[in-house]
Amino acid sequence: MSSAIDIPAESSAAAKGKAPLIGSSSRDGGIEKGGFRKGLAIFDFLLRIGAIISALSAAATMGTSDETLPFFTQFFQFEASYDDLPTFQFFLIAMAIIGGYLVLSLPFSIVTIIRPHAVGPRMLLLILDTVALTLNTSAGAAAAAIVYLAHNGNPNANWLAICNQFGDFCQKVSGAVVASFVTVVIFMVLVVISSLALRQKN
Repeated sequence: MSSAIDIPAESSAAAKGKAPLIGSSSRDGGIEKGGFRKGLAIFDFLLRIGAIISALSAAATMGTSDETLPFFTQFFQFEASYDDLPTFQFFLIAMAIIGGYLVLSLPFSIVTIIRPHAVGPRMLLLILDTVALTLNTSAGAAAAAIVYLAHNGNPNANWLAICNQFGDFCQKVSGAVVASFVTVVIFMVLVVISSLALRQKN
């Protein structure tokens, strides 16, 4: 007597046909998630280039803000410069540091493009971007307060508005402050991008 058990051909073929479908679905999901993270990484890199331009523009504009009025005497010369105010000095140093950090962060951003699943570089960028965002916001807000006083003054404190006389100086420092807040917005988007990329990892 034979004890062999016959396996129906249809069920065997069906079992063979299902296996690659399951594997294919898993691979497609991984590729889709990897592609999403890679797209985020490319967008991150482009935003960092834009942030470098805005941060260094803010620092350069503030550093060249200097105006001397045409009328002066032998003993008095009316001049306005960023280094007359410690707040503007802090702004210049902070924006220069932020611009330098953004340049140094580009290699890590490239790593996240090449290896979109890597968690270490993305986590490092998220932490450092948050620190840079804090420094950028504090510098921009402090400078914005001084710019407001330069434009409007404060009658209660007997502080006069100087922008009527130093128009070019005020225009430059105002432009520097605007550029710094553009960098703030970019940093906020970068933090969101890093958070999304880390969330997709899970």
